[in-house]
Amino acid sequence: METLISLVNKIQRACTALGDHGEDNALPTLWESLPSIAVVGGQSSGKSSVLESIVGKDFLPRGAGIVTRRPLVLQLHKIDEGREYAEFMHLPRKKFTDFAAVRKEIADETDRETGRSKQISSVPIHLSIFSPNVVNLTLVDLPGLTKVAVEGQPESIVHDIENMVRSFIEKPNCIILAISPANQDLATSDAIKISREVDPRGERTFGVLTKIDLMDKGTDAVDILEGKSYKLRFPWIGVVNRSQADINKSVDMIAARHREREYFQNSPEYGHLASRMGSEHLGKLLSKHLEQVIKSRIPGLQSLISKTINELETELSRLGRPVATDAGGKLYMIMEICRSFDQIFKEHLDGTRSGGDKIYNVFDNQLPSALKRLQFDKHLSMDNVRKLITEADGYQPHLIAPEQGYRRLIESTLVTIRGPAESAVDAVHAILKDLVHKSISETMELKQYPTLRVEVSAAAVDSLDRMKEESKKATLQLVDMESSYLTVEFFRKLPQDAEKGGNPTHSIFDRYNDSYLRRIGSNVLAYVNMVCASLRNSIPKSVVYCQVREAKRCLLDYFFAELGKKETRQLSSLLDEDPAVMQRRTSLGKRLELYRSAQADIDAVTWG
Repeated sequence: METLISLVNKIQRACTALGDHGEDNALPTLWESLPSIAVVGGQSSGKSSVLESIVGKDFLPRGAGIVTRRPLVLQLHKIDEGREYAEFMHLPRKKFTDFAAVRKEIADETDRETGRSKQISSVPIHLSIFSPNVVNLTLVDLPGLTKVAVEGQPESIVHDIENMVRSFIEKPNCIILAISPANQDLATSDAIKISREVDPRGERTFGVLTKIDLMDKGTDAVDILEGKSYKLRFPWIGVVNRSQADINKSVDMIAARHREREYFQNSPEYGHLASRMGSEHLGKLLSKHLEQVIKSRIPGLQSLISKTINELETELSRLGRPVATDAGGKLYMIMEICRSFDQIFKEHLDGTRSGGDKIYNVFDNQLPSALKRLQFDKHLSMDNVRKLITEADGYQPHLIAPEQGYRRLIESTLVTIRGPAESAVDAVHAILKDLVHKSISETMELKQYPTLRVEVSAAAVDSLDRMKEESKKATLQLVDMESSYLTVEFFRKLPQDAEKGGNPTHSIFDRYNDSYLRRIGSNVLAYVNMVCASLRNSIPKSVVYCQVREAKRCLLDYFFAELGKKETRQLSSLLDEDPAVMQRRTSLGKRLELYRSAQADIDAVTWG
C-alpha cells in the first residue's frame, strides 16, 4: 500500500513540472483527479504547528499576517534509517539537512512567484521530507483564511484566499483537514465554515482541534471530540502543540510529541480518548485513509487517463505535424492544404455543407423581385410614349407604323434590366466570397499557418473578382442582345383592327390620339415582359456558367501556377505557423507525456 502514496506523489510532481496545477484552462487536468489531503484553517488556528508536529521538524515560515501565500505540497517519505533531509522540486539536486534553510527557501520561492507584494499564487511549491520519524503521507498546506487584509495587500485578498481554498477542497477527490482552535467557539471556525460549504455531510472532512490545553478553566472539548457538538463521518482528533515559549526555545519536536501523549493520557477529561488523540495518531490515521482512498480511485484514474490520452492524440493529430524542411515537402504540404480547402468550398456549393442554397435564392427570389420593381408600365406612361414616338418621327411623321418609336421605347425600357442583372452577378459574387471565407475557417490545416491562410484567401477572392467581371460582361451582353435585335414575329402577330388603334388608314393626326398611343404602350409592355421572362431564365445560366462553374473548376489555378515559381525561402514564409498553435501543440505534447507517464506508473503498481 505504501507504493500507492508514492505513486500519487510522483504524479503530482510531474503535474507541477508540466504546468498542470488544477487551474481552469483549455487543457485536461490530471491534478484534480488525484486524491489529496488539503489542510485548511484560519490564521492563528495552529495549522502550521499541526503540520510541524506531524513532520517532527520546524520548517514552516512564521510571522504576523498571511505567511503561507502559495499552496505547499508536502510529501512525507518514511525511511528506515539515516539522516533526515528535504528536497524541493524546483531544486532537484539539492538536499537540505538544515530545516531552518528549508523555511527560508519556502519564503524565498514564494517571493519569486508573487514578489514581495504579499500577493498569493495558486502555483504550488513541492517539498519532500525523508525521515524515519514520519509516515508516508501527502498534505497540501493552503494559505490561512483571514478576515482582514494586512498592509501591502489588496482588499480582495480575503476573498482571493477563500476562493483558492474553495477551489482545492470542493473537488470530490480532496480530503479536508479542518483545523480549529479549541479556545474559540466552533461556530465561528473559518475551517468548519468553508468545509461545510463544500462537504455539508462531513463525509470527507477530518476535524482537528488545537490549543486544547489553552481552554479556560472549567471548560473542555469533550463534546466536540466525541462528535456530539458537530458530527463528522470521521472522529475528531485533538492535538496539543508546542507553546510559543517552546518554539522560541527550539524545544525538540520528538520531545513535544512525548509531552502531548502524556497530556492526554494523564488528563481526567480526555484520558478515555487518549488512544486516538495527538499529532502522531493524526499522521498515521491520515496515511492509512489516504492509502484506502487512492486504492479505491485507481480504476477510475486508469479509465480517465486512457480516455484523455485518446483525446490528446486526436487533437495533436488535427494540429498536424511540424513543417517539412525541404522545398518539395513544403510545396506538397501547401498543395495538400489547398486541396482540402478547395474540397470544402465545393462541398458548400454542392450542398454537402450549407451555403450553396443561397445562390438559388438569388435566382428564385432576389432577381424576380428586382425585375418586378422595375415597373415597366410607369416607364411606358402615355406622356413618355407620346414623347418618344414624336421624337423618333422627327420632322416627318411615320407613314404606316412608328417603327423607330417602337425601337426607342423598347430599348429605353430594356436597358433598365441591366441593373437587376448586375445585382444578380454581385449577389452571387458576395455569396461565393462568403463561402470562401467560411471554407478557409473550416480548413483546420490553414489555422496552423496564418500567412498561407491569408494568401489562399486573397488568391481565391482575386479569382472570384475576375470571374465576376467576366460574368457581368456576359450577362449584360444578354440584355444588350435583346435590345439590338427585336423578335419580329411578335409584332407580326399583333392585331391591326381599327377598334384597337392599329388601323394604318387613320389620318396622320389621328395616329397621335390617346387610344393609338395606349395601344403602342401596351404592345411594347407585352414585348418587354416577354423578353424579361426570357432573361429571368438566361441570366442565372450565364451567372452559374461564368462564376459558380468556374469557381468549382479553377478557383486556385492562378495561385498554383505562381506557387511553382517560389523558392524555398518563400515557401517557408507561407508556412510560418501561428505561435498560438505552436504553443498549443507544445502544451498538448507535455500533457500527453504526463498522462502516458502516469498510465505507465499506475499500471506498474497495479500489476505489481
